[in-house]
Amino acid sequence: MRLRPSDSNVTEDQEPFMGVKVRRKASRRHEYKGDYMDIPSRPYLMKILQKQGDKQVFFADKVLKFTSTGKMKRRILMVTDFAVYLVDPDTGTLKRRIALAAVDRICLSELSDNFFAIIVPTVYDLLMASTRKTEIVTVLVDATKNASEYELEVDFSNRFEYNASADLVKEVQFEEAEGT
Repeated sequence: MRLRPSDSNVTEDQEPFMGVKVRRKASRRHEYKGDYMDIPSRPYLMKILQKQGDKQVFFADKVLKFTSTGKMKRRILMVTDFAVYLVDPDTGTLKRRIALAAVDRICLSELSDNFFAIIVPTVYDLLMASTRKTEIVTVLVDATKNASEYELEVDFSNRFEYNASADLVKEVQFEEAEGT
């Protein structure tokens, strides 16, 4: 995993992400389950995966996706041996499939939060939030490396830009709140 920190100071409680991100105590040395949705018991998800030819699900859980207008939408995020999927949990429809090879990098803040962006230069990026962010990032890095021998870059910065849509670039800025 290639990590690129910003120029801020590093404290000891950032160590699990190689000294570049503050972590909550509960997220350290946590056992990963991977499939929190029990994909085999959900025929509509199995049908999507079988249609695309993916063989193995490394991660599946509900996340919040931020739209280009800033609204939050519930989605099922699945990471497989070949792609990242976003599925609408209410309708069971596939909203987006991104080949792992198309993912350029992942952006995270240096603070203790649940936000992450998956950067896909060929189309538009994804800004999401999940309490299982650490596991998602780890799985994406490992799956990408296994699928293509490409080492996915993980950038840590309290400010980054992402393409919210094909023609809209947004900036995300993170600040530590008083008393945290």
